[in-house]
Amino acid sequence: MPEIVMIACAAKNDVIGNGPDIPWSIKEEFQHFAAVTKGSPCIMGDITYESLPPQSKPLPGRENIVLSLDPGYQPEEVTLFRDFEEAMAYVRALDADRAFICGGATIYTLGLEVVDTIELTRLDRDYEGDCFFPVVHPEVWGLEMRETASGVDRKTGEEITFEYQTWRRKSG
Repeated sequence: MPEIVMIACAAKNDVIGNGPDIPWSIKEEFQHFAAVTKGSPCIMGDITYESLPPQSKPLPGRENIVLSLDPGYQPEEVTLFRDFEEAMAYVRALDADRAFICGGATIYTLGLEVVDTIELTRLDRDYEGDCFFPVVHPEVWGLEMRETASGVDRKTGEEITFEYQTWRRKSG
């Protein structure tokens, strides 16, 4: 059974999106996401999937598992589910070391109950948005690793400092 990992990038104020868009564009963060998830199944909601750049849809080198409640939604080249629990049962039966929950906000909230690990990139500034990452409670999660990095937000031209964080569910 694969380790279930949530991977996200969130602003200091927990913003992860603004409508269907990500409010930032940081090359180093996208490269980190690609390197960490490469070769592993990735679960995401339909809005997150549709927000991917055309050249990245479906995410190359990964099984794209998309959740949608829209009965008419039929994207090509993905594994489609209408129910989170069915998608999780499917993923747990795969012969994979790790599987990633990649967003958006609703999928993160559902996933927080089942994941073993959170790979969180925490940006060191606030952004405007209407989609938020759920609270990572320190009584449930232990911060195991943190590494500082930086890059340029291509949308604003600003240098952004951020931290890669690995959180593990505490036992008991």
